[in-house]
Amino acid sequence: MDNTALTALQYGFDTFYFLICGALVMWMAAGFAMLESGLVRAKNTTEILTKNIALYAVASIMYLVIGYHIMYSSPEGGILPSFGFLLGDENSVESVLAGGEDAPYYSARSDFFFQVVFAATCMSIVSGAVAERMKLFAFLAFAVVMTGFIYPVQGFWKWGSGFLNEAGFLDFAGSGVVHMAGATAALAGVLLLGARKGKYGPNGQVNAIPGANLPMAALGTFILWMGWFGFNGGSQLKMSTIEDANAVANVFVNTNMAAAGGLIAALIVARILFGKADLTMALNGALAGLVAITAEPLTPTAMQATLIGGVGGVLVVFSIIGLDKLKLDDPVGAISVHGVVGIWGLLAVCLTNSDATLGAQLLGIGAIFAWVFIASLIVWGIIKLVMGLRVTEEEEYEGVDIAECGMEAYPEFTKG
Repeated sequence: MDNTALTALQYGFDTFYFLICGALVMWMAAGFAMLESGLVRAKNTTEILTKNIALYAVASIMYLVIGYHIMYSSPEGGILPSFGFLLGDENSVESVLAGGEDAPYYSARSDFFFQVVFAATCMSIVSGAVAERMKLFAFLAFAVVMTGFIYPVQGFWKWGSGFLNEAGFLDFAGSGVVHMAGATAALAGVLLLGARKGKYGPNGQVNAIPGANLPMAALGTFILWMGWFGFNGGSQLKMSTIEDANAVANVFVNTNMAAAGGLIAALIVARILFGKADLTMALNGALAGLVAITAEPLTPTAMQATLIGGVGGVLVVFSIIGLDKLKLDDPVGAISVHGVVGIWGLLAVCLTNSDATLGAQLLGIGAIFAWVFIASLIVWGIIKLVMGLRVTEEEEYEGVDIAECGMEAYPEFTKG
């Protein structure tokens, strides 16, 4: 096979792999929808499903219009992004066949597709934390700014070769850029929104508000677990060489083992603390393990990945309990899973990657948190002034399905 034919074959194969991984990440939107609708009360199911599918559409449009350009067409090593609209040109045949280090090895459109589903994933994290009491269109208004501007700016700092990348900050697939960023935006929203009625008592007691459909929550976790192979595996960006194929296989194994470690660790800790096997903690433990390994799924051994995920599983249980003590109401545990454990994942990079430095990792954590929190707080605050964030107390009691969507998910059953 001559070099031209080989190059064309590799380009086609890497583009196909990239697109399939992007499709797996898109499928994570279904995972978030199922997980969140399983962990809220029946009377709030339709609304949270509407949020999840609508935010995906909003993210797709906003990232196309402006977000992708901000993230990948801004000056290298910079802090301030450059603004532009829509996508650039597709790769020409001549540029691909020219060869060399600068030749593209997958379609430019496949890169956009892979990146846009990451933007949607970041926004999906927010929806669960503000569930059961936020106005639907207030949430979607925030999604416009988050996916079009807030997320792309800090994404540019790392993946668009901005100042964090120049400083040596490492984040392979997005423990910080995606997960911690989404959790930080959620935290800002929760602080302005307040807790659900009846969640916290006057004397500091925490009242459990069980989800309506745990089979659906478990299904959502399985879908997310599966989608994560595309999330982390696709972040290798290619697999048409022996080295890249081996790296992708290693990423898949480590991703799976971290999830397993997180689930088992959370299950054991919950058994010790509560005397029971808490399914919701087990589900969040699996997700915590996945978040923890996302910053560096390539360099650990399989056992190291299991332990990194296991620490994430322990952390998430104590974080969920701790946030409740602080009266920060997060119905699905998103801030703990993606935020607290996202930070752990970024720090854990230093344990297995010799190129990582603690200073660079802390700089990345601080910069992403500060930008996303301040920008989100401002945007949430403006939305609160203009249209309000929260439904009325009566609408919250009746359920936001009726108030926001005019229909129930389970009309034949008594609302719970």
